[in-house]
Order: sequence, then structure tokens, then C-alpha cells
Amino acid sequence: MSTEALAPAPEPVEGHTRVTDAAASRGLEIEIRERPAARSLVEAAEILGIPPSGIVKTLVVKRSDDTYLFALVPGGRSISWPKLRAVVGVNKLRLPEPELALAATGYERGTIVPIGSTTDWPVYADESIVGQRIAMGAGAHGYSLFVDADALIAAYGATVADITVPEEDRS
Repeated sequence: MSTEALAPAPEPVEGHTRVTDAAASRGLEIEIRERPAARSLVEAAEILGIPPSGIVKTLVVKRSDDTYLFALVPGGRSISWPKLRAVVGVNKLRLPEPELALAATGYERGTIVPIGSTTDWPVYADESIVGQRIAMGAGAHGYSLFVDADALIAAYGATVADITVPEEDRS
């Protein structure tokens, strides 16, 4: 048996508490892992041991009536504004300023996830994440959350549609 002292358990992070409580309330199984910062999508995927498409960004999108929605966008892809507007049924959508995204969700950019958001905005998931185990923001910097995409979609009643394009083809 080792005589080395065990490291103390990390202090709970406020964003994690919201995430884990919200996941539990919806019967959603998640795993939160600490991870170092990465300089690129490919590096982040290597650190996490998953393909780049397995990292899913949660983007907060502002409607013209000052309400919001979440768009789940896999790595290597970006929102297709015409496709998303058609699915949502509106003429105008935009990414809000960082302070508006924080006010709308309670999370800073880079940590945003629908789970535990201060408001349950509608969720729109790109169809390419269906059937995948994905990594997302975890409510705090330096962490990733792993979840079954189908379980997340079901727990949040997400609309699944073709809402993205490859990053080099932004339309």
C-alpha cells in the first residue's frame, strides 16, 4: 500500500452543481472530466480521446423578440443560418454579445451547456450528433461533460434537424 497522501477531493464548482443537479432532475446520466486547455479542436479531441465531431458546442442564439435558443453544433461544423432560421420559423437570429449569453444562461462562453441553464431555452440539435456519445461544456472552464446525445435530446425535447454546414462552407 502506498504511503503517499491522497489528494483532497476538488471543491465543488458552482457551474458543476447546477449541471449535476439539473441532469439528475431529468434522469440524465453525465460524466464531468477535468481537462487541460487546448489550442485547437483537433488537440481538444485528442486530449478527450474522441473524434473532433464528438465535441459539441452549445451556442446561444438570440431571437429578435429577445428570447434565446440553444444550437448544438458538432466540431468541424458551424451554424447554417438559413437552415436554422427555417427550422425555427423566423427571419432573424444572431449570436448575442458575451454578457447577454451569460445573462440568458448563467454560464460564460466556453462553458455553456443547456443542462442547468438558468432558463430552459428550446434546444435545436444538429442531426449528425444522433446516436453519439458527445463532449460538451460543463458549466465551468477546464472541464468537459460527456453525455449520450440521444438521452440529452430526449431529456430536453430537442428539435433534431440539419442546422449546420462544414466550417469551410459557411452559408
